[in-house]
Amino acid sequence: MKLTGQVAVVTGAGRGIGRAIAEMQAREGARVALIARTSAEIEAVAEAINADGGTARAYSVNIVDRPAVEKAFAAIEDGLGAVSLLTNNAGCFSAYGPIWTVDPEEWRRDVETNIFGTFNCCRAALPLMIARRRGRVIVMTGGGTATSFPNGSGYATSKAGLLRFAECVADTLAGTGVLVFAMDPGLVRTAMTERQLNSQQGQKYLTDIPQLFERGIDVPPTLAARLSVEIAMGRFDRMAGRMLMAARGDLDFDEAAMNSIVASDLRSLRVNGVPPERPYLP
Repeated sequence: MKLTGQVAVVTGAGRGIGRAIAEMQAREGARVALIARTSAEIEAVAEAINADGGTARAYSVNIVDRPAVEKAFAAIEDGLGAVSLLTNNAGCFSAYGPIWTVDPEEWRRDVETNIFGTFNCCRAALPLMIARRRGRVIVMTGGGTATSFPNGSGYATSKAGLLRFAECVADTLAGTGVLVFAMDPGLVRTAMTERQLNSQQGQKYLTDIPQLFERGIDVPPTLAARLSVEIAMGRFDRMAGRMLMAARGDLDFDEAAMNSIVASDLRSLRVNGVPPERPYLP
């Protein structure tokens, strides 16, 4: 098994992409800590993983609550062992529409959950990883990271911000033995996308989503799960600070492909014409 001996934390692990990631990491031998707000969901996932011969424990936590996150990571380290892999999958997308019509609290919640929740988990995990000089962190991007997302500005802003966050933290960690990656899982049919498809606001403002599903763009969550395992193994260390895309064939990357991306400074946020080595000069 590929992840024997590793302790993995997966946020948003009660369903959808997070559940698929947790289950596959467990099947590959990792001891998995499942984090989500809904205790019944993650307890069910933990029960299924344990029944299948894996090791998993559920921790009901709101990742926006920093003290609760810190307490959970301390409990994980005590109960499962030294965390070597963190997958920041938990996310929120509830504000649909132009910013002058959306509920400001829903817009704030999207940004707060996606960015500040990820920050809280990374802040809890990284000092321990740095002390051990070992660890990998995955930050989940998504729609709106690299292109505009009309009527989904809160989600898109947060996801674009997470790509920059991954790059900044990865560069800050240079030489520590700890690496950070961004991952785009692709368009996966989840509870989040079902709400977009079925809610009145979603049908009004997110008309591209059903069209994409009708065209057959329906990515299985197992692709993101497989990619997380390969990241944990170190196969994509060359891509630290950059975005890996589960639905774009990145699982088939070889060293030459990754070297080309790094040499061309791709899979990151850049302003055309601004050399990356001199970003602060006018």
